[in-house]
Amino acid sequence: MIEFLSFSNISIELAIIVIIGILLFLLFKVGKSLLKLLLGLIINSILGLIAIFAIDYIFKMQIPIKIPILLATMIFGLPAVGTFVILRLFGIPL
Repeated sequence: MIEFLSFSNISIELAIIVIIGILLFLLFKVGKSLLKLLLGLIINSILGLIAIFAIDYIFKMQIPIKIPILLATMIFGLPAVGTFVILRLFGIPL
């Protein structure tokens, strides 16, 4: 009989260890970028909410707290709050 592929148990185990190492490295890289994105969203949302409440308290602009406004503030942060302030200054209802 002719054996086409002859691998010992050590080479198969070594290949499995290398594959697991590569997968762990990729998982770490993806997880790190997802954590960075999540942290950015949390900071944006906190700063945006503080700005909305501060503008409402100081300038009495009455920016409503609705789901679309909260989503825009969470994603875009302070630029979204600035957009809402400009819209309120021009009399456009939110």
